[in-house]
Amino acid sequence: GYQGESFAAIVGYQANGAIVHYRAEPDTCATLQPAGILLLDSGGQYLEGTTDITRTVALGDPTMEQRRHFTLVLKGMIALTRARFPRGTSGAQLDTLARQFLWQEGLNFGHGTGHGVGFFLNVHEGPQGFATSAVTSRGRTAFEPGMVTSNEPGFYRDGHYGIRTENLILCVEDKQTAYGDFLRFETLTLFPIDRRLIQQDMLTPAEREWLNAYHSRVHEELAPLLQGAEKSWVHNMCRPL
Repeated sequence: GYQGESFAAIVGYQANGAIVHYRAEPDTCATLQPAGILLLDSGGQYLEGTTDITRTVALGDPTMEQRRHFTLVLKGMIALTRARFPRGTSGAQLDTLARQFLWQEGLNFGHGTGHGVGFFLNVHEGPQGFATSAVTSRGRTAFEPGMVTSNEPGFYRDGHYGIRTENLILCVEDKQTAYGDFLRFETLTLFPIDRRLIQQDMLTPAEREWLNAYHSRVHEELAPLLQGAEKSWVHNMCRPL
């Protein structure tokens, strides 16, 4: 059962979304308008586990630039989710998968791609994670089955908007081959990704297939629990691309 927030929600509209750990204050908060994009990072504590999720949503018609940046971030999140890797692989080795599409355009983000998450404990909990450097335990720790980690690449245009898409992923065994034991990730977080922000022609067939399968699972799990406008919204967001 639900026990409370796992951290104070980060809600950033437009320029405030570019502040990675923004806290709304009377002198900096913004009024939501039917335009622009909103970044919402939140989580809960449950007896069954700890959650952390970020979604970026369009409150109006997004610009081509916003859609391009959102899709670059999404492609990185999908790439890391779909990774298969030998046992002993560290977070620093995997982190590049989430940044590669931004790097190709000379873009980047200034925080780690992911952190360990506890089980009804700390929402930021080591030792594992995804980081560009192996200096910290987050970057150098090898992944093991059972580890829950956030996968949250982003992009932040200072003074304009912020984008982040975050799911929690579980490390599990994949296969044994002549070259060793291999691991992969399973997605734990089930919530729609805003299709209005996706530049669909930037997705490969494999990325499109992954996203459609993900949304099919989201719809299957969430729709029976909802009614009225909420159910219609989930149905619309989870339509195949």
